Amino acid sequence: MKKELLYSLPSLYREEMKIYGYQFGQGKKSVCIVGAMRGNEIQQMYICSQLVDTLKELEEKGALVEGYEIMVIPSVNPYSMNIGKRFWASDNTDINRMFPGYDKGETTQRVADGLFQVVQEYEYGLQFTSFYIPGDFVPHVRMMDTGIQNPSMAEMFGLPYAVIRTPRPYDTTTLNYNWQIWNTHAFSIYTGSPDRVDQEEAAAGISAVLRFLIRLGIVRYTIHQGYIASLIREQELENVRTDCPGICCRMAEPGQEIHQGQLLAVITDPCEGKIVSQIYSPTDGIVFFACASALVMEGTMVYRIIRYLHV
Repeated sequence: MKKELLYSLPSLYREEMKIYGYQFGQGKKSVCIVGAMRGNEIQQMYICSQLVDTLKELEEKGALVEGYEIMVIPSVNPYSMNIGKRFWASDNTDINRMFPGYDKGETTQRVADGLFQVVQEYEYGLQFTSFYIPGDFVPHVRMMDTGIQNPSMAEMFGLPYAVIRTPRPYDTTTLNYNWQIWNTHAFSIYTGSPDRVDQEEAAAGISAVLRFLIRLGIVRYTIHQGYIASLIREQELENVRTDCPGICCRMAEPGQEIHQGQLLAVITDPCEGKIVSQIYSPTDGIVFFACASALVMEGTMVYRIIRYLHV
């Protein structure tokens, strides 16, 4: 293992911000794995740290195939992480909305540029990321529909689901999208909620990456084969939203099978305590995402459901 300083950013009032990468093997730049890009993505950083530990052990045992390089970058935004803030501390901008970056632009554009100069050289790019709404997902891999994606490769992770997202204008500045535009096979991996460590979900993410590396022929290792992924287009998911604000008590969890008309959550008045709304499932299916926010506004997406095909 080789620890590399990939990018540094001087500061007037704080220590210099440094982004480190952990390199395994030598040769063709094959796989780059990026973790926490936002300050609350503790789970994503933890998964990458465990991958560093696992790959170090495999390298010492001679389980890495010669001629390939793997890079793991556990954290891209230590400044925000140190103060528990999701976005950039000074101006609240999101690094993952600044790619491919600009070396003479705003601070987060410079950080994105410094990172992208390194990661764009790899053939495969994996990013552990989080959703814009706090909540919990069924573990899955996601890719952008850029016209050059390869959905069949998503099955190599052995996760239950693979989701194809049609890019919206704001998606064109994400790492995943720009990786693909610059001819890197890019995948985003979602595992649970970002701001707490879930050992079970973390283990699923680590196993998914190891399966991918094994099936690429980069790592010699034996592991459970996982799932045959169900391919879903994001627009096929059923979104369930609140019809009034209040305190949300959810009654269904990710991965749970549900039926049309089943009670999913209740909304209570935050001051008087009475139930002001009950949220029912509009379809038969499986809970794909469940919002983790206790206090919700009107129109908040509290569930996403994988509809059964016969419905």
